[in-house]
This record gives sequence, structure tokens and C-alpha cells, in this order.
Amino acid sequence: MNPPQNTLAFGAPGIEPRWTSSAKEGVGTAYHTSCRVWFTLSHGIVNEIYYPHVDKPNTRDFQFLISDGETFCHEEKRDLNHQIEYPERDCLFYRLTNSDPDGRYRVVKHVLTDPHLSVLLVHTRLEVFDESLHGKLRLYALLAPHLAGFGAGNSAWCSELGDNELMRAQREDVHLVMACNTGFCRRSVGYVGFSDGWQDLMQNFKMDWEFAAATDGNIALTGEIDLPDSGEFTIAVAFGRSYESAATKLFQSLASAFESHQAAYVRQWQRAVVNPEFDFSNDTSDGGGMYRLSRCVLLAHEDKVFQGAMVASMSIPWGETKGDQDLGGYHLVWTRDLVHSAMALLATDQTSTPLRALVWLAAIQRTDGSFPQNSWIDGTAYWFGLQLDQIAFPILLAWWLHKRGALGLFHPRAMIVRAAARLILQGPVTTQDRWEENAGYSPSTLAVVIAALVCAAEWAKDFRKTDVADFVFAYADWLAAHVEEWTVTSQGELVEGIRRHYIRITPTDPNAPDPHADANTAMIQIANGGGLHPARNVVGGDFLHLVRFGIRDPNDAIVRDSIEVIDRVLKHELPQGPGWRRYNHDGYGQKDDGGAFDGTGVGRCWPILTGERGHYELAAGHDPKPFIKTMEDFSNEGGMLTEQVWDGPDLPHARMKRGCPTGAAMPLCWSHAEYVSLVRSRHDGIGFYRVEPAYQRYVVNPVGNRYEIWSLRHPLQRISRGKILRIILVAEANIVWSTDNWARTDQSATIHQDELNLWFADFPTADWPIGSVFAFTFFWKADQRWEDRNWQVNIL
Repeated sequence: MNPPQNTLAFGAPGIEPRWTSSAKEGVGTAYHTSCRVWFTLSHGIVNEIYYPHVDKPNTRDFQFLISDGETFCHEEKRDLNHQIEYPERDCLFYRLTNSDPDGRYRVVKHVLTDPHLSVLLVHTRLEVFDESLHGKLRLYALLAPHLAGFGAGNSAWCSELGDNELMRAQREDVHLVMACNTGFCRRSVGYVGFSDGWQDLMQNFKMDWEFAAATDGNIALTGEIDLPDSGEFTIAVAFGRSYESAATKLFQSLASAFESHQAAYVRQWQRAVVNPEFDFSNDTSDGGGMYRLSRCVLLAHEDKVFQGAMVASMSIPWGETKGDQDLGGYHLVWTRDLVHSAMALLATDQTSTPLRALVWLAAIQRTDGSFPQNSWIDGTAYWFGLQLDQIAFPILLAWWLHKRGALGLFHPRAMIVRAAARLILQGPVTTQDRWEENAGYSPSTLAVVIAALVCAAEWAKDFRKTDVADFVFAYADWLAAHVEEWTVTSQGELVEGIRRHYIRITPTDPNAPDPHADANTAMIQIANGGGLHPARNVVGGDFLHLVRFGIRDPNDAIVRDSIEVIDRVLKHELPQGPGWRRYNHDGYGQKDDGGAFDGTGVGRCWPILTGERGHYELAAGHDPKPFIKTMEDFSNEGGMLTEQVWDGPDLPHARMKRGCPTGAAMPLCWSHAEYVSLVRSRHDGIGFYRVEPAYQRYVVNPVGNRYEIWSLRHPLQRISRGKILRIILVAEANIVWSTDNWARTDQSATIHQDELNLWFADFPTADWPIGSVFAFTFFWKADQRWEDRNWQVNIL
């Protein structure tokens, strides 16, 4: 079929759109905030281009097709051999070399953004080595817009401004314009799978179609490059809120030589290099290259309008199988990931981004003290789960900035107070653990919460709020005293001879938590098709957080036995070094046959967990450098660290190689952050995440726990005689109670903890006989109503 020129393309609306592989080999953007374009690279080409924010992808991919017009048409990403290089140190500037497998030619591309405008620049040189191909090779730029985050509903046209031949695309108020500084010989826009340039060229290796418009579909732009004798040219892709805005940026960018843009781009990044005092090259195995690159990667994931908001990854896990229905990918902000990224930058002595992150978190905090499970960079929630560690992490970030004198004039008191109060009212059961899959008593969540509350209490002490400090310490001490009761089984069956060890999580109903859930008998439903299992036999490395944050001694007997269990059950010896899976029966990962995760799969090894083990080994007095080297070796050719690595046998047909990245998110900022913090920890000889006041309080000079805490969220049914029963409420009430089956009653008014805006009452039990029952109910003063039920607490 050879439709006439200058007509509407056929095949509307095109095939169902998909994203692209998450296996990124590079990410980049100008360091300056006036450039609001980000890009990702894989398989020798540009993938997503983000604009105007780091959470909004606008392209699927952008590559070249190369044809001799007679015998072949090569697609860069599929048919050529790829090499990626960093021509400049400490800079996200790339040289991509894509070579014909037969050695006849190669395409060399230098990729960056305009240092001050929202324009992607790809300076390209075609080098021909086969004399028979001189003057015959043709290059065709092929770009697939997915504007404003959607592959459907895009429109494109061929257009002219003056003597300049352009191609443009639009969806809603996002406009893309593409041009070449040497011009296009031919241009066409079409529907993917029917009338796009790939379909055209693969038929007879020539570009026959020149469609002027393709509206409201999944589209692609194709332009034949007007190749000069030198074989060099620059392609520019500009973005704006109008066609005129995008075109203006494009022409302004192309008005200057690529070399001048390159010099400015590099200069910007190199102004932000690591302070020599914090360049811990001797603590790495590669001369500090990955440490410096990881820092750049983390910096690149910050938005430039909503500053401080850092997305988890500029990727969509298994993106080649995902369509418009998967809007979020990993280009969303998770509080947990954001704090890890900010802390890693703080470890390199970069304080401005961590402070901006804290301010951003304070700005999006809800009135109840919580934070979204994840959100767009403007704070709009995407998912709606509640995770206690994500309420606690901002307190830790504030504390670390405070201790380093890096808060400037910002005072996070209100954020800390609201978060601490929420933790006290909502705990100790988290609605979701750090893997966002199960509710219950999680050792990692408890560790983060305890550490954060200790920091909040220490902060109150620093500001002479003794009553607040005592109240928060009491709650943290209560949590710390019950960690083993809530998260350790005494009937483990995974490793012969080890019955007592930490489990991944002790599950309970998030809507009505069991205050005395039993780790020995509870059953857990594993997400992603993992099945139903006894919780006592599902283990993970989450308990290592207890050591990481200073809550437990690394040589604690239960900790050491638990390490033996996870090493037997979850550890995999990979060519790069040891890797660990999250937990047994995990279903989030690449399938055994190499297929993409589609709601079920097999959870693979996470580089993060290798880093966490390195932090533990340092705490235990061992050198973590082998774990640093393993993480370095987990990176791909471009130095990117993934979410998961393949731990099965090599599967060439699925491009799965043992110890190398799977189709999960890459780069994952959390992985890079864990690596950076481990390098810093080794340099310091102490874990960078350790909260020293918590370590002193629970390991060096352990404090006793005087209280048992009752709340509507966690209504205890039994306590040991001698403890003080503290009832904590969200509103003022009179507590009417009895210890003799209501034969006599007493009444106690609740006390207001002003700073936290909580109400409480204490009931010493030392004089109550064992076997007695403390029964009580509430009269809510503001509503002037009785609570329509009684509660009982047995005194043991």
C-alpha cells in the first residue's frame, strides 16, 4: 500500500500503547532548574522524556532506523550493538555508540538537555566503514509520543515555521516539537502498528509514506535526516505548553552550537561535585566512580518546580507490558524512598536537597499527621495505604538535619508533633509493611517508629519540653519492650534446631487489630499469588532494621539465629556476591521462565538487601567492603542499580543472566541510596542510620519499661501486674472504671498532653491482685455521650 502524500495517516487509532523496558542504562537532566526536561536511556536509545515535571513521561522511545534502501533496515535498539560511556566525570552526559554487528557502520550519539531550556539534544555522527555503503545509508528519526503520560489520544502533524520543517505532537496542553539542524528530507506521522515509519521502512527499506497528520491515537513521528557530508547533525526535541512556546525553545536551542550547550551542561553538574572531604573513594572498590554517579542519579530525580520532591525511579517496572492504565509506574514519591534518597545525599554532605525534601514533606503532611502511601510531586495521593514507617521517616530526616545544623531557619516542630501523635494513636500495628503488602506487627516498621519517637522525644528535651519527652519516651519504651513478643516465633520450622527467630510480619486485621496476635499460630496470605502460609515460617531480613537504627545489639542471640535462618532460606550466591530475597514465597518478580511479572511471579534478590546486610556486618564489627563491591557489581553498563537481580539460571532467550537486572525498576533510587550510605558508614566505622540516643537507651544502658499502653486502635486485654496502664485517647473523656465487676465504680478524668493534643490517664496496677479485671468505659465530654461498650483488661 502506498497512500498519497500529505493526507491523514491510516490505521487510527493504532495498536494499544505500551511503555518501554525499565532496564535503564542512564538518566539525565540539566542541573539548572530552568530546564524542565529529564530523559532515560536503554538499549542505546532515548526512552522516556519527562516534562514539565519528573513524574510526567511524554515519550515511549526515540531512536534511529538505518537503511541502505535496498537490503536492510536496522533498528537501533534491536539490531545494533550498544555501548554507553560518560565522557565527563561527575556529570550525567552520555555517549552512546551503536554499531552494526558486521562492522559496516556505527552511530555515535551524545545526549544531554539544553542547560537552560526544556529541550533534549542528541548530537549524532554516522560513521561508515564499508565503502559500498558510502552515500547510501539513510538515517530516520523515529519518535513515539506518549504526551502527558498517555500513549492514546495523541495527535501529530508535519509543520513549517519559515524555512524550517518540523514535526509536532500534542495532547491536551503538552506540545512537543522535533527538528534537525540539517533538516529533514522526508517527514511523516502515523499510527503505531499501521502507518508509522517502522512499518513503512520494514516493507522495502525505503520511506515511501509522507503523511501530514495523525490525530487522536497512538502515534509515531518519522523524519529522514538530511545527512551532510560530515555525517554529523543535531536532533532537538522541545516541549512547551503551546506549539509556539515549544518551537521558540527549539529554535533558541539550535541557535547555539551543541558544543556550547555541552560545556554549560557539564559545568553545571561539576559545580555540584562531592566535597573532597566526603569523596570516600578508598571505601569503594571502583575508585569512587559509582559513589559519585549514584549521587548524580539521586540529584536528577528531584523535581525542579516542586523542589524536594524526589521520585522513586524514572521507570515503569516491566513497562513493555504496561499501558495507559498504569499511570504511576515508579515516577511517584514514596516518603520512605524520598527519605532514603535525602539521607544518602546528606551522607555526601549535600544538605540543600535533603532540607528541601523535608520542607516538601511538611507541606504535604495531612492534618492527622500521616503522609500519602505515594503521591505525585504536587502531593496528590496515588495509592491510599497507610504505612507507619512512612509517618516516622520524616521525623528521622528532621532529626538528622537538626543534628548537623542543616535546618537553616526552617523549624519542623509542627510536622514532628503531628507525626508522633499519629504514630502513638495508630501503632503498633501498621496497615501496610514496608513492602506495602501486609498489615501487622512488622519488625522493620517497629524499628523505624521506635527510632523516630526517640528522636522526637530528644527533640522535645532539647527545647525543654520535659513532659512531652517523657510521654513519647514511655510509648517508645513500650514498643521496644514488646518487639520480640510481637515479631518472634518460638516454633519456627525452617531450620532444624532454630525454633526462635524473627518472622517477616505477624499479621492481623488492619481494621480491628488483635492486640495479642500470636506469631506461632497466625496465618499470612502472601500477596502476588504467594499463597497462605503459617506466619512463623515466612521470614525476611526486616529485623535487621532493629540493629540498623540502634534498637537491638547486633550480637543479640535472636538476631544471630534469625540471620542463620534467612541465610538458609533467602540467600543466593550470585557471580557478583551474596543476594537476598525479601521473604520466602514472595511473588513480586520475574517468572521462572523469564516472563514479566503480571500480578504473579517470583520475588528475586534485591541489591538493597545486600546493602542492608553490609550495614549489619559493620555493626557486628566486620568490614562491609565486600558488600559494597557486590552492589557495584550488580550495576549495569551505565552504572544503574536495579530493584531486583535475576537469581535463577541464565535464560538467554529471555535475556536473563544470573546476578544481572530483571525487568523491575531501574535505576531505583533506594538502591543507589543504600549503596551511598553504606560507603559513608564504612568510612565512619559506624552505621550512618544509627540513632545514637536510641542505641544508648536500648543497647548500651537498656531502660526498663514502666507502662502498658491501651488505645482504641490497640485495646489490650491483659497486662502484667505492677505496670502502669496508660490509656491514650484522641479526645477528652471521663473514664469510669471498676475492678470488682462493677460492684463499685471510680471515675478518672483524662489529662491533656497539650503539645501532642492527646488525652491520657494512668492506672497503677501494683496494688491490684493478680486475676483481677480492670473494666472501664468512656464518657466523651465534647459530645456529652457515653461510649456504647465496656472494655476489660486482665491483670496477670
